[in-house]
Amino acid sequence: MDSVFFVLSKLTWGVLSPSNLIIIMMTLATTMLLNNKVRAAKWILFPLTIMTFLLMAYPFSDSLISPLENRFSKPDRLPQKIDGIILLGGGEKLKQSLSWHSHELGAAGDRYIAAALLAKHYPEVPIIYSGGSGLLRFQTDKNEASIAQVILTTIGIAKQRLIIESQSRNTYENFLFLKQKLPKATGQYLLVTSAFHMPRAIGTARKQGINVIAYPVDYRSNNIALRQWDFDLFEHLKALEPASREWIGLTAYYWMGKTSAWLPKDLSE
Repeated sequence: MDSVFFVLSKLTWGVLSPSNLIIIMMTLATTMLLNNKVRAAKWILFPLTIMTFLLMAYPFSDSLISPLENRFSKPDRLPQKIDGIILLGGGEKLKQSLSWHSHELGAAGDRYIAAALLAKHYPEVPIIYSGGSGLLRFQTDKNEASIAQVILTTIGIAKQRLIIESQSRNTYENFLFLKQKLPKATGQYLLVTSAFHMPRAIGTARKQGINVIAYPVDYRSNNIALRQWDFDLFEHLKALEPASREWIGLTAYYWMGKTSAWLPKDLSE
C-alpha cells in the first residue's frame, strides 16, 4: 500500500505541479485552437495569461509558502538535553552527484549547516539521518544517504556519531523507518528540515509517536516589506513549487491518516 501511495503521489504531482499545469493548460488550449474551438480556448488562455503574468511580475507565491514557514520557529533557547538530532534528506542532488562523481547539495543544503551547528552544541548526541531516493524511475545502488554520510563526516561530524536510515522515499517513510533506529523510543529529538516542510514532518513524527522539537531552516519566502515587482518568474517558482507540493502533501497525508493534523501547530506556544 505504501508503494502505491508513493507512485500515485509522484504521478499526481506531475499533473498538479504549477509549472507543469501551466504547460498542460497551454497545450490543451492550443489543441482547441487547432480544432477551431476558439471560444473554448479563450476561456483557458485569457485567465491563464493573466495568472502567469502576475506570477512573473510579483512574488505572490510568498503568500502561499509563508504560512507554512511561520508555523514553527527555532526554539528561543535550545533544550539542555536531547537524545539526538534528526536530519531529513532532501538537500542532496542525487543525479548531479552521480553525474559528476561528487557530492552536490541544492537549496536545502542549509540543513547540513544547521546539523553541523547543532552537532557542535551537543557533542555527545547522535546525528540521525533519514533519506533514500524519492525518484520514481531512477534506480541506482547510490542514494541520498550515501551522499549525506560523506558530507556529514566532511563537515566534521565523527562517523561513529551517525545513524543512517537509507530506505525511505518520502516523509511518511522517514519516520516509519527511523523508529527502529532511534536510541530512545520515547526520547526527545531536534528535527532539522526546511521550514516549509516542517508542518508535514512534525505531523508525521507525532503520528508515529516520535517526540521532536522543530529546528526549521532553508526559508524560501521574503518579508512583506521586501517583496517587490521584479518580473522574475524563475525566482517566484522557487517558492510556488514547494509551497504547492506541501499543501497538497499535507492534505493527502491527512486524508490517509499519516499525520496528526492537517496543519500541525507548535504545541510549545
